[in-house]
Amino acid sequence: MNNDFINQSIEFVKGIGPSRSKLLTEELNIKTVKDLIDFYPYRYIDRSRFFKINEIPKNQSEVQIIGKIRSIRRTKVKFRDRLNCVFYDDTGKVDLIWYRGFNWVEESLKVNEEYVIYGKVNWFGTNCSIAHPEIKTRNSFNKNIPRRLHGVYSSTEKLVNEGVTQKYFVKIIFNLLNVLQNQIKENLSSSILNDFKLIGRYKAIVNIHLPESQELLTESTRRLKFEELFFNQLGFQLTKNDRIQKLSGFKFEKVGDNLNKFYKHNLPFELTGDQKKVIKEIRNDFRDGKQMNRLLQGDVGSGKTIVSLMIMLIAIDNGFQSSILAPTEILANQHYKSLNELLSDFDIKVELLTGSVKAKDRKSIHKNLLSGKTNILVGTHAILEDIVQFKNLGLSIIDEQHRFGVAQRAKLWKKNNPPPHILVMTATPIPRTLAMSLYGDLDISSIKELPPGRITTKTVHKYDKNRLSVFKFIRGQIKKGRQIYLVYPLINESEKLDYKDLMDGYESVVREFPRPDYQVSIVHGKMSGKDKDFEMKRFINKETQILVSTTVIEVGVNVPNASVMVIESAERFGLSQLHQLRGRVGRGNEESYCILMTKDKLSEESMLRIDTMVNVSDGFKLAEVDLKIRGPGDILGTKQSGVLKFKLADIIYDTKILNNARLCAINILENDPRLIKKENLPIRNELSSSSNSKNLWRYIS
Repeated sequence: MNNDFINQSIEFVKGIGPSRSKLLTEELNIKTVKDLIDFYPYRYIDRSRFFKINEIPKNQSEVQIIGKIRSIRRTKVKFRDRLNCVFYDDTGKVDLIWYRGFNWVEESLKVNEEYVIYGKVNWFGTNCSIAHPEIKTRNSFNKNIPRRLHGVYSSTEKLVNEGVTQKYFVKIIFNLLNVLQNQIKENLSSSILNDFKLIGRYKAIVNIHLPESQELLTESTRRLKFEELFFNQLGFQLTKNDRIQKLSGFKFEKVGDNLNKFYKHNLPFELTGDQKKVIKEIRNDFRDGKQMNRLLQGDVGSGKTIVSLMIMLIAIDNGFQSSILAPTEILANQHYKSLNELLSDFDIKVELLTGSVKAKDRKSIHKNLLSGKTNILVGTHAILEDIVQFKNLGLSIIDEQHRFGVAQRAKLWKKNNPPPHILVMTATPIPRTLAMSLYGDLDISSIKELPPGRITTKTVHKYDKNRLSVFKFIRGQIKKGRQIYLVYPLINESEKLDYKDLMDGYESVVREFPRPDYQVSIVHGKMSGKDKDFEMKRFINKETQILVSTTVIEVGVNVPNASVMVIESAERFGLSQLHQLRGRVGRGNEESYCILMTKDKLSEESMLRIDTMVNVSDGFKLAEVDLKIRGPGDILGTKQSGVLKFKLADIIYDTKILNNARLCAINILENDPRLIKKENLPIRNELSSSSNSKNLWRYIS
């Protein structure tokens, strides 16, 4: 496109002007000519279809009819003037109604002349009417814009009241596309167009707004989706390539005594095929001299901890330190305890740094880190403080990466120069399409196999009316020496209703399970960290049989003796969160249960989630279903959802296009990293001219 014109204010577009320009900016955030061209219809109406009046279905919202006007008259209803026209064809009649613009209608319309009307149908018993229909003479309809599929654009009441109607949008876009005919330039190479059988850009933009046929609309949509996803993936690959070129990484070339000893004598179970594959992928990263940036996703209980320990042993064998960053003190303490148990036969120093560590102990930890005496540092956000310095940090592992922002990860990079290898881990499986769209600059590894002997947790659905039988079951489990989680939703800790639900639930549990026969703990976000840790330790040490909690126990808590997870108001949780909670049980050798408690009447979507949880135990499959039910925004949370606001592409349904776009971007940059070959100049020009891509221009300029 002509960059000067395309980035001009819409105020200068014929038919808009200053006042409507201001209105379009305020209501729809349309500021420039490009914004207007990229403002695609959200649905389409087939204007080639005509209805006979007596054949209009009751469920048809909008219709187009050919007929004549029998009569025109003004009436008054509840002191309000309106204009009524009786419109008829050879099968029946329909009332046309106007509440304003009477003079124009009366002057323009003629009795017994043939018209084409279009509008929304309102039914009153067997009679129907259309208010403010679009109306044209039969001749002018045939001579009008040569399209039969008409786009419907998002609008607001304020815009419509100011004359910015659907008809207005179509007219403005039609005129603008004619003006831009020679200025909308191709931004994909001819080889891409040929390889993926994509139509040209101008043709696609014209037919996304004013389709000549359903076939061309389909082809235009596919072309523009590909373009959108291609530049998304190209951006990730440019960022990744730049990082690889500029940041060298420590080479961990040898596998030494520590890893060999652990693998031969201390491994608590045989590694799964997926664990071996991931370790191999990471070892290849360590050997190539480039800084590793890898995402490791594994289902609950898949053995990510063992993988992380083994790669830390590689770092230690090569003379480097490692760190593990955890989102909570509970999880950091568990990592610390687990590592010390697994490494009890090794001359390896593991230290713990959290907000609770006393100043005197902190000084000792800082000293040991600088001297290199400490091999592995486990901690919370306290690790990120500037005062925490390492002698030679070679590997940083971030557990539950979605709890940390980009800025926090960047602080780890600055702990050493060159920066350490980074492994971010998550026990919340991310659907592949979502991972590609959000973490496209990271290498991704997955562990899907569970270690042998892991017992699948049995999941059941119970309604509130079944509560007494659930309590009876809990008593039976406690009698066997087992422990119980009872979790309440806490969507927002400031919501009094949620807090009340939790406290009411706690009181009812205490009544059902009274002292001294039973001990009940409670953990929630309003408690101090010290109090939370105290209650958690009581549960971990088997001093209490029941833990009533909010979702603070969702991640990382490991109590092998806990065999029952009761989730209250389970319909209020997403599938991924339910699966995370379910993963807190089934960690021992006994059969475990997850009981989903819900209200008696559920929506169709809630019922689908509950049924899916009962029938599916694979976290990766659940993540795919969750993505389809809730969309990427809800899964990622509001902070990250904006990353995936595509205009046309849908990562849930456009998997094939996304895969093709990603492979295409990778192949092009492998052969032409700076996009200087003649065939790739359209892509280069797009990066230089597009305001959305200016931050990428530095990678190829």
